[in-house]
Amino acid sequence: MNSTTLRLRMESLTVLGNLRHTEVFAAYADTIAALYEKPAVFCQKYAHLCRFHYRNQDLGKLFAAEIHYDSNVLTQNIDASLPEYIRTAADFDLYTINTLISLSGADILDFARKAFPKCSDLLDTLPGFPAGTPLPFGNCDGLRQMYRKRGSGYFARANAFTVIDGQIQPIAKPDPIRLTDLKGYAVQKKQIRDNTLALLNGKNANNIFLYGDKGCGKSSTVKAIANEYADRGLKIIELPMSQIHMFPSVCARIAESPFHFILFLDDLTFTAEDERFIALKAFIEGGVAGKPHNMAIYATSNRRHIIRENFADRGSDEVHRTDAIQSASSLADRFGIKITFINPVKNEYLSIVDQLAEDYGVVLPQDKLHMLAESFAVRKNGRSPRTARQFIMHQLALENDEAEDAKSE
Repeated sequence: MNSTTLRLRMESLTVLGNLRHTEVFAAYADTIAALYEKPAVFCQKYAHLCRFHYRNQDLGKLFAAEIHYDSNVLTQNIDASLPEYIRTAADFDLYTINTLISLSGADILDFARKAFPKCSDLLDTLPGFPAGTPLPFGNCDGLRQMYRKRGSGYFARANAFTVIDGQIQPIAKPDPIRLTDLKGYAVQKKQIRDNTLALLNGKNANNIFLYGDKGCGKSSTVKAIANEYADRGLKIIELPMSQIHMFPSVCARIAESPFHFILFLDDLTFTAEDERFIALKAFIEGGVAGKPHNMAIYATSNRRHIIRENFADRGSDEVHRTDAIQSASSLADRFGIKITFINPVKNEYLSIVDQLAEDYGVVLPQDKLHMLAESFAVRKNGRSPRTARQFIMHQLALENDEAEDAKSE
């Protein structure tokens, strides 16, 4: 294929037309277009393509990722029968992209020698790069199969997201915690797992409110559940309190996605007059649009009624007191499942210590391990799974220090 034909094909993308807005496509398109400019312009654009390639390595894999993240007529009709003309258009686009990927630096410089015959000596000295890996889907059927298996759109970019300044952003390195890392609380974990499986299976799933003592693993359990079922298309979006106003727009984005979502509201605490408290109550159940079928809200708080209550809120008259109590419970009542996490009693705490010690290879006689763990809990103001984990980390650090001292003697 000559450069003119390739340029026209690149301008004619339809089904995958969104690729024109990606950086990788622009790097190729600008270079091919520069063949019809002055030699200096071509050299500038080609140098940019080289730098882009060196930074990203295999541009074929990058193109495949951008197609995976795309939303197009194929993703919008994933199981529907498609007209032949759309299938042909998709095949045209995929062939064009594969042609681009197959070009090495030497191939593009061959185009340039024909476009700028007087500059051949200079072009011979320019650096190059290898061709990329071909797309793993060569035609419309292959691409649709990939979309069915792996999903599509913006949320295919990651498994965990957060909202920053009104924008949903992928989390590059989410907490990798798994349910096996969390000891105890089997009943609570089962409730959350069962509800999450209902969500993934397209059944009615409840919003869940996890409340109780700090350090018991409420937030960690939510993140672990998300990690546990990420391979089944479960995504988690953390919505910070400062971004509560983004609730409707986040739900709108979720409703358009083929994935299933946990919308994570962590450590909720409001005052009764807080505008965010009032807005969140309306958003969860009072909104006109309603909650997306592919989303469940998992919220955590150290307070059963979420809002801070003081003596003034209780009031001296019965009417005021009743209003205060109803306001305090009104948000929590919008969650179909409420799960309590309380600090473990002594035997439960020591059982968690034993399990963590086994996981991390801490070798101590059990009576000594328990004595040290209890002493550590006293200094840390109480028993909790977090205290147990901190104790084990402390013991590991001591063992490492002792091992280093032994080496130096």
